[in-house]
Amino acid sequence: MALYVYAITAADHPLDLDGLSGVGSEPVPVRAVASGPLCAVVSDVSETIRPKRRDLSVHNEVQEHLMRGGAVLPLQFGYTAPDESTVEQVLQKDAEGFLANLERLGGCAEYHVRASQDEEVLLRQILAEDADARALDTRLRDGDSDPRLPLALGELIAGQVQVRQDALASGLIEALVPFAREHTVRQASEPDFLNFSLLVPDDRREEFLTAEAHLAREIGEGVQFRLNGPLPPYSFVE
Repeated sequence: MALYVYAITAADHPLDLDGLSGVGSEPVPVRAVASGPLCAVVSDVSETIRPKRRDLSVHNEVQEHLMRGGAVLPLQFGYTAPDESTVEQVLQKDAEGFLANLERLGGCAEYHVRASQDEEVLLRQILAEDADARALDTRLRDGDSDPRLPLALGELIAGQVQVRQDALASGLIEALVPFAREHTVRQASEPDFLNFSLLVPDDRREEFLTAEAHLAREIGEGVQFRLNGPLPPYSFVE
């Protein structure tokens, strides 16, 4: 029977798996497969596991439960192995790298930050603060029929949006990175202009959350700042 794999931990990790059931339409108890200094936390599955709401929730719950006992290497949703022997072989083969990762991630959690900006608020700011944009907008409103005006205004505003959001994103990253051991910035997708993750040590969590809350209050009109965490450190597993 195939195994669904949730995470890798050290062999001495306090697993406490009693009462935890796994993914699948007929969930069975979660258990550990040990090999030397490592364990893989798994459950038996007899079907292809797809990203349904219940299974996604179970996947996250198992990993978050394990995090309470110490460092874990979380696997992405959907990872399966054909049998215990395969799991044991992987743990043996890559033991040095897994142990190094566990050491590096110990005492930390991932926090994920996204930010977006209300387009109407941003447009009003640009027209209020940029004389060239305001002049083009006034000509259009006054009925100027020059066919080049809409394109010129659109290009100017698009450039201003990029410059302003890049600067805002850089400022937010600069303000929060000092609280993190590591961080990674991803390409943001609309409507977000910022998408990044931080690996925050547990002993700096309160400082980090206080700083984030202050930023959320002070960031300015029309900006939505979203924080998710603590999470398993998906973004920092090497």
